[in-house]
Amino acid sequence: MAVEEEGLRVFQSVKIKIGEAKNIPPYPRPNRMRDCYCTVNLDQEEVFRTKIIEKSLCPFYGEDFYCEIPRSFRHLSFYIFDRDVFRRDTIIGKVAVKKEDLQKYHGKDTWFQLQPVSADSEVQGKVHLELRLSEVITDSGVINHKLATRVLECQGLPIVNGQCDPYAAVSLLGPSRSEAKKTKVKRKTNNPQFEEVFYFEVTRPLSYTRRQFDVEEEDVDKLALRVDLWNASNLKFGDEFLGGVRVPLKVLSQAGVHDAWYFLQPRENGGKSVKVEELGSLRLNIVYTEDHVFPSEHYSPLRDLLLYSANAEVCPVSASTAHILGEVCREKQEAAIPLVRLFLHYGKIVPFISAIAHAEVNRTQDPNTIFRGNSLTSKCIDETMKLAGMHYLQVTLKPIIDEICTEHKPCEIDPVKLKESENLDTNSENLRQYVDRIFNVITTSGVRCPTVMCDIFFSLRESAATRFQVDQDVRYTAVSSFIFLRFFAPAILSPNLFHLRPHHPDPATSRTLTLISKTIQTLGSLAKSKSANFKESYMAAFHDYFNEQKYADAVKNFLDLISTSGKWDQKSIETPIMLKEGFMIKRAQGRNRFGMKNFKKRWFRLTNHEFTYHKTKGEGALCSIPIENILAVERLEEESFKMKNMFQVIQPERALYIQANNCVEARDWIDILTKVSQCNCMRLSTYHPSAYLNGHWLCCKLSADTAPGCSPCTGCLPANIQLDVDGDRETERIYSLFSTYMTKLIKMQEACGSKSVYDGPEQEEYSGFVIDDPQETYKTLKMIVSAVQTLEQQHTKYKRDKFKKTKIGSQEHPIGDSFQCYIRQQSESSTYSI
Repeated sequence: MAVEEEGLRVFQSVKIKIGEAKNIPPYPRPNRMRDCYCTVNLDQEEVFRTKIIEKSLCPFYGEDFYCEIPRSFRHLSFYIFDRDVFRRDTIIGKVAVKKEDLQKYHGKDTWFQLQPVSADSEVQGKVHLELRLSEVITDSGVINHKLATRVLECQGLPIVNGQCDPYAAVSLLGPSRSEAKKTKVKRKTNNPQFEEVFYFEVTRPLSYTRRQFDVEEEDVDKLALRVDLWNASNLKFGDEFLGGVRVPLKVLSQAGVHDAWYFLQPRENGGKSVKVEELGSLRLNIVYTEDHVFPSEHYSPLRDLLLYSANAEVCPVSASTAHILGEVCREKQEAAIPLVRLFLHYGKIVPFISAIAHAEVNRTQDPNTIFRGNSLTSKCIDETMKLAGMHYLQVTLKPIIDEICTEHKPCEIDPVKLKESENLDTNSENLRQYVDRIFNVITTSGVRCPTVMCDIFFSLRESAATRFQVDQDVRYTAVSSFIFLRFFAPAILSPNLFHLRPHHPDPATSRTLTLISKTIQTLGSLAKSKSANFKESYMAAFHDYFNEQKYADAVKNFLDLISTSGKWDQKSIETPIMLKEGFMIKRAQGRNRFGMKNFKKRWFRLTNHEFTYHKTKGEGALCSIPIENILAVERLEEESFKMKNMFQVIQPERALYIQANNCVEARDWIDILTKVSQCNCMRLSTYHPSAYLNGHWLCCKLSADTAPGCSPCTGCLPANIQLDVDGDRETERIYSLFSTYMTKLIKMQEACGSKSVYDGPEQEEYSGFVIDDPQETYKTLKMIVSAVQTLEQQHTKYKRDKFKKTKIGSQEHPIGDSFQCYIRQQSESSTYSI
């Protein structure tokens, strides 16, 4: 979900690998072990939670999390909790990284020290204040200086224990001051509107005669205004601190007026003195990305160069823009991700991969090593399978993977690792049954293989068979090296990375999946000597179960089926595909005339056929909404029910109001529901952003519940769920890569010049580039540099204009964090960047 900024879209995303924690302080009881889990938070809002690692002071999580960030935030935080069965879970410590510091840790495995957590340090939100210094003449003729402090409103306050009833305490601080005044409590809102004014005397008269006026006048520079936000609590522990600001009165200009927004800050010295090293540490890998995407016309030159790479007229393919990107990037994966998404978006992925695969096959000397390296071709095919084949994996593997993870049958066949209570023959039989079932569901799933994957496999098969005509098996191994070795086997090994399971499996189940993955990989490879593929003797012995010809025949029939171009159409699949499920809170729809419209927690499930909710997971549906009955899916304004993260699923007769658990989950549900219902012929063009309550719409005040919407529906999305890609965003990412590796582009130009004029041995500094035609490659490089420089000018102009328009203290840029220091640093330098 992008944030619009003057014709430019800003996308934020974060990819996190939560590795492990170490040296967690022991539990202060004889057991000493802890059951720990880790949460990921945007400010104070939890968006992800790992599984619980039991009985460990050094828990290993090994979990990955990716999300598009739908709102602004100040901190990306990680909390380590200790589960307590009888009481509220205990927070052990946290890691909080400021947004502006995320780039320091970009893509690096980093150990962070856990910091202590106290209620006084857990703050978020901002407050709008207006200060005015004025002279007041009393009845006796004395002139006093008074400070009028107006507390207007707050936004984004934290919700404490499920509720927020805030009030503000305002104090004037000075050498001999301690005056405090309070606003009224605003109930059930974390965006309170106070609109209250408080007056403080800045000067005080000591004595007065008509001829002499003595006054105690304090230095204004020594005075400060303190505004603290509190949550009014009925608990015996007292009110909870929500955050505060300290405003020195020297901010008042000559006009004596100051009007600004402030970020709320933690209370000074609020936390307990805890030695940091006593709390342990957490290993994280954080990749935060912020894409600034211009209107589409800005990307035309670079986009045209990239798409021309899929043209059959490009000869050789090594001179194409896409291939050059793969040459200059440090990792092929960097180039493959945006390239695949761009070519998928424009329907050119098959000719592009066919071209680069054909070139790689022609450079391969040994058929046994075909597509075995980490080349641009293999990375692009990997990424295509992940995007186009995700639902194929869901239908094929998820049921059996779920069963393996819940049954916990012993499957260890290594005699060294066997437990005393286990039997080797029983374990081997359990493992054999699992392998047989997974092998069968894979080899009978050819009809479900997406068309785009079939077309690519057909191209690989033809190129390999033409290049190595003597080897009859190469047409199979060229395809199996991807579908088995890089698609099914990794998905079995790490089902959480392919969205088949929510978390990394426990150690015993992970071991079972490892053994299954190894066996499936070997069966799919069609190797001449199966036992030679295993380093472990116990694996070679186990593989004897599968030495029958029927397994090889089944693999070949499957590979023949999926490498037949255009034979199967994904849309013809009638099996319901589970797209998303989870607990949310819904408001009763009032289908019964006298039914109560209250809020209840329900299990929601979305397939490509229907959207249902159930009392709990696994029970029958309480309500089923066919996909064709979904007319629109939109956000619901918070003021409707004083609840955050709400959205509405609009049907012909009524709207279903739902509250997600956090902002990321709400965005995900809105996106997937919108995509799956995008082709419905009755989709609405307008909707009501607020609810229908008390006989009228809260947004437009119309009384008829059937009144047409008052706001336009959000922009249309591509109907294809699997291949929903923003082409301009991917082109922007490719521009960023070219800009980052500009020095390599220049060096590649030099390499082309060297090859054109020097016919001797290749110079060592240029040996890393694949250049088949120096002249054509040089022409392409020249056009790339020109297109990148043009976009660079657009970015520089945008940053310069934004810098000039930025107003510190505005609602968009409150005072408080290091933002103003950042601006000051930028203004002192000659560059304009934010």
